[in-house]
Amino acid sequence: MSYTIAITGKGGVGKTTVAALTVLRLIASGRRPVLAVDADPNTCLDSALGVRVEHTVGGAREEARLLAAENTTAGVAKHEWLRLKVAQSLVETDDFDLLAMGRPEGPGCYCFANNALRAALAEIADDYPFVVIDNEAGLENLSRRIVRELDLMMMVADPSRQGLATVRRLFGLAREMDLKVKQLVLVLNRWRLAAPPPAALQLQAETGASGLRALPEDGELTRLSEEGRSLSTLPASNPVVLGMDRLLFETGLPT
Repeated sequence: MSYTIAITGKGGVGKTTVAALTVLRLIASGRRPVLAVDADPNTCLDSALGVRVEHTVGGAREEARLLAAENTTAGVAKHEWLRLKVAQSLVETDDFDLLAMGRPEGPGCYCFANNALRAALAEIADDYPFVVIDNEAGLENLSRRIVRELDLMMMVADPSRQGLATVRRLFGLAREMDLKVKQLVLVLNRWRLAAPPPAALQLQAETGASGLRALPEDGELTRLSEEGRSLSTLPASNPVVLGMDRLLFETGLPT
């Protein structure tokens, strides 16, 4: 069974950076292959991982919706057709594969497409020991139960009071949705001080998070992100990479 990691937080806090580094550090530790899922409609995890997305699940989902409405799939069962399209959307590499969700749902009923998509993702994920999901801002895709259970959720915030308040709201939403999360870690990104503020420690206590990790602001990482270049060129000695290693392996990842 796959070990599933989801990264969430408000827009602009560095979710994609944390997701990409999670994939890369899992690979560096020998935990591969990894299925990376870009659930953000902006689709930018590919550049952070040094690959390019050509097709998205959103496109396949739209085609499936139209076919369901027309009741025609050229003699192929609709759910099988969608599973094939999802598989064709995979960007494959030696150490990880990437599946991009693409644009959000448009008008009309997507019940069939979402149900088939859930089944297709579950079938694909079984082939990977680790699944890393870069969520859109919020928890919308998780609320559709596309993923049934999370082994680890990282809630990413910037160091501002507003950033911490957003994480508090997301945690409340996760509880309302009754998401099954085995372990929660809070991540303060682009941190500039020596120690987390009291407000962050209070949030950790409120949420019952097993860990609180501050990732420092780093010029090299910022430059790569701004240029849309792969983060795989960051050395293992980079302070953010070291912070991600501590974050991941303090959680007791399976080998």
